[in-house]
Amino acid sequence: MKRECGVLLAISSLPSSYGIGDFGKEAYRFVDFLVSSGQSLWQILPLCPVEYGNSPYQSPSTFAGNFLYLDLENLVNNEYLTQEDIDILKQEVSFVNYEYIKSQKESLLRKASQAFFYKNKEQEEFKNFQKDNQFWLEDYALFLALNKKFKGRMWNTWPKEYKFRDKKFIEEAKKIYQEEYLYESFIQYYFHKQWKELKNYANERGIKFIGDLPIYVATHSADTWQNPKLFCFDKHLKIKSVAGCPPDYFSKTGQLWGNVLYDWKEMERTNYFWWINRVKHSFLLYDILRLDHFRGFASYWSIRYGEKTAINGKWKKGPRYQFFKKLENRIANMDIVAEDLGTLTEDVFKLLEQTKYPNMKVLEFGLAEWDNMYHPRNYPENSVAYTGTHDNMSIVEWYENLNEKEKNICDENLKNFLKDYNTNIWEPIQWRAIEALYASKSNRVIVPLQDILGLGSDSRMNTPSTVGNNWTWRIYWNYRHNDLENKLYYLANKYRRINKGEDNGI
Repeated sequence: MKRECGVLLAISSLPSSYGIGDFGKEAYRFVDFLVSSGQSLWQILPLCPVEYGNSPYQSPSTFAGNFLYLDLENLVNNEYLTQEDIDILKQEVSFVNYEYIKSQKESLLRKASQAFFYKNKEQEEFKNFQKDNQFWLEDYALFLALNKKFKGRMWNTWPKEYKFRDKKFIEEAKKIYQEEYLYESFIQYYFHKQWKELKNYANERGIKFIGDLPIYVATHSADTWQNPKLFCFDKHLKIKSVAGCPPDYFSKTGQLWGNVLYDWKEMERTNYFWWINRVKHSFLLYDILRLDHFRGFASYWSIRYGEKTAINGKWKKGPRYQFFKKLENRIANMDIVAEDLGTLTEDVFKLLEQTKYPNMKVLEFGLAEWDNMYHPRNYPENSVAYTGTHDNMSIVEWYENLNEKEKNICDENLKNFLKDYNTNIWEPIQWRAIEALYASKSNRVIVPLQDILGLGSDSRMNTPSTVGNNWTWRIYWNYRHNDLENKLYYLANKYRRINKGEDNGI
């Protein structure tokens, strides 16, 4: 496999005049930054809608796209909105204010949808999109409408005719909420249209997107409401068990995620049709798919519903290799990265060996000890190496939090690993760390933009097991400059990871 390098940056973190990063001109400018820096990969976070805690890992739909990422200026250009309309969102805040942005942007998009249907343009493409996505889109729109009707209550507490999806009531509700279906269809049509244009622009310049697929869906979601038999609900639709992970590096009491678990026996009985549709849909959006919490396919941590922490959970057997064989038989040429961080056991290593998927190596886990599997000298070619992920401190904050002994070990590790590469050992920690990754055997290297820019604690994207200030970080406007791009390009070239764009006329 070709050696490659890239950058991790959420769409929401891009600069924008409208309160949150989107598919507009700054996304294209970031692609240009990647090309100028010799990069070939852009890893993003899940593109799905966000609700609870604004986490993309707790979405009301695994198939839908987040309306917050729609480029409003594109809708102005198409005459569905005016510049005066969208100026209401113009602001210079550095962090995302989700509640304000959601409220204002939804109001603008409802106005745009009315103009879209009134002008009657693009209708053939629009109807084709509805047809291709009806298997999830209609139920998703109805779920959102009923969610408003029942004031956000968990769907298994709705009146029985709705929670059990009585056919007569569901068909009647679809007629009542036809306008909501049209509105949501417009949102999803334009989401996919704008995303496809951005992806084509990136792909033409040798940039591939790595998407992130959460292993679980939100308990209160269109997915669980539409297919409750595929999840751990009892016959009364009460939750039986939920997901999380045992105590580990991130948390002494484990992580209680709260997502209802899959009923893997029922999934197998239905030939994994839901998962096949989910992965197929993901590969329409991304070139490479990072499977979050890969170890959960080997064995998963099951916590009885109602527990206050994850401590009392227990391991249960996952679907293992037969699941991936089914996927591979139905979906050709899958390019998958296994997110295998956390508590690893023999069954996880066996599954990695069977699937042959590259797994993840995180530098922060390996530098403060003399030797372990995360030390860069131990990375195999079939791996993806990171300084840190969206769940970690930036490399600068991490280094600053080491004690003196750990710092010395870290410095010695980097010095010894890079001694044959003509490297300046007095470089700031982020550049020594980046160069160590680039020099490693890992075929792919991904560095969060925060680490490339040497940012500290105020740039953290997510702190696991906390709610409040996560997912709000955004990059400043003038992050691009020639010295930075030249330095990245030099390293990419030095370690044979360069994307010259020469196959695409760049």
